[in-house]
Amino acid sequence: MNALISVSDKTGILEFAQALHALGIKLLSTGGTAKLLADAGLPVTEVAEVTGFPEMLDGRVKTLHPKVHGGLLARRDVPAHMAALKDHGIDTIDLLVVNLYPFEATVAKPGCTLEDAIENIDIGGPAMVRSAAKNWKDVGVLTDASQYPVALAELKASGRLSDKTKFAFSVAAFNRISQYDGAISDYLSRIQEDGSHTLFPDQSNGRFVKLQDLRYGENPHQQAAFYRDLYPAPGSLVTAKQLQGKELSYNNIADADAAWECVKSFDAPACVIVKHANPCGVAVGKDPLEAYSKAFQTDPTSAFGGIIAFNRPLDGAAAKAVRGQFVEVVMAPDYAPEALAVFQDRPNVRLLKIALPPGGATAWDQGRNLMDVKRVGSGLLMQTADNRELSVDELKVVSKKQPTPQQLQDLLFAWKVAKYVKSNAIVFCADGMTMGVGAGQMSRLDSARIASIKAQHAGLTLSGTAVASDAFFPFRDGLDVVVDAGATSVIQPGGSMRDQEVIDAADERGVVMVLSGVRHFRH
Repeated sequence: MNALISVSDKTGILEFAQALHALGIKLLSTGGTAKLLADAGLPVTEVAEVTGFPEMLDGRVKTLHPKVHGGLLARRDVPAHMAALKDHGIDTIDLLVVNLYPFEATVAKPGCTLEDAIENIDIGGPAMVRSAAKNWKDVGVLTDASQYPVALAELKASGRLSDKTKFAFSVAAFNRISQYDGAISDYLSRIQEDGSHTLFPDQSNGRFVKLQDLRYGENPHQQAAFYRDLYPAPGSLVTAKQLQGKELSYNNIADADAAWECVKSFDAPACVIVKHANPCGVAVGKDPLEAYSKAFQTDPTSAFGGIIAFNRPLDGAAAKAVRGQFVEVVMAPDYAPEALAVFQDRPNVRLLKIALPPGGATAWDQGRNLMDVKRVGSGLLMQTADNRELSVDELKVVSKKQPTPQQLQDLLFAWKVAKYVKSNAIVFCADGMTMGVGAGQMSRLDSARIASIKAQHAGLTLSGTAVASDAFFPFRDGLDVVVDAGATSVIQPGGSMRDQEVIDAADERGVVMVLSGVRHFRH
């Protein structure tokens, strides 16, 4: 048996090659890999000795030769193929071990030039991988170090790779080539004539890996599966570990994402309860128990069967409180042993453990998407994700009445929550707690009325509350509705032709009005 080894990432390759040699497998290699193996005392034949041609053009040409591709592509069950190999003095290659030039890592580096990118586009590697993967019945192709133990176990046990394993390796190989080519296309498609890079490539190549098939989609008659990005952001939902509970459904995952994105945006201990993609209760407190208790008060009816997320490890006290309601999914960065014990007799409750993102300088470091994509008929809408944060220094007070420090704090809290509520969004808040949420209505007035009705049903007073509106008030009537309900301070983006009319109404009603200058539509 002959094995050709040519790797850019040499993780584990020496140990793997030593094991292959111990099994009596002949080693062929190229360039730096051949030197590594030879320096370790392994008998290795350079590909140049096989082809009769030296590596040339700074290594651009070394394996593009019939003696390589003939050895990979020849079908052992076709006599004419084997005769052709014999006529031309070509040996079969039975095992190919290749990983590719680090194109993705290269273009991810700050200051990467087009020349750097081009020189890290592998040609010979993908060509060999495709040849071996096409001829999977006769050739095992390994494209990742994680496959080495699997291959060695079978080779030691039976002296060959099973058809099942070879086919799996072949599929993985074609997937890797697709990912690689997609990355190259995405990068090059962003380059403009002046050398600058546009945010949106001329061709977008999605690269996602299936995590699991789902029982069904949004409705039982729909089929569904759950995928993750090829390189997921740390602290994102797809990194979650399920500790207990039945399988997540399509709707569970969608709602869990909404809850997790919202809760991790708070610095203080926070709890977010989501139902049908909208936060129905959000609060901060001194600990998870207080945050949950306040969030639940907002709308106990809607919280039934909801998704609950915490940005602090869940302790026993908070777990006991959550256990008192019907809940589908609980998410937290960690769980105390007593918290896990609380849910032991609730086997259907899904417990997800998600490490909080490290909180670096970029949205990706904070576990957020950099781009949002929405599928439309035979097309995509693509935009930068709404990762805009707001600080108190950016607020513009436009009313005669000035906000108190507490009102500013409540307004920023309400604004943060409104960002995660479906438009049109109206959110009443007080003391780090949502008091009424109006979501997804065609009319902003209806959202305001619904928010106040929900507060009334929950037995909460809106007197002295802060209100956030995700978009401007086009007329004063929306302001009048929230003030009539009890609001004494309002935050909105501004930008309407009738801004002054609304500001004058705020002064007439004696309430604080603050402009954010930022809109947060969420569809």
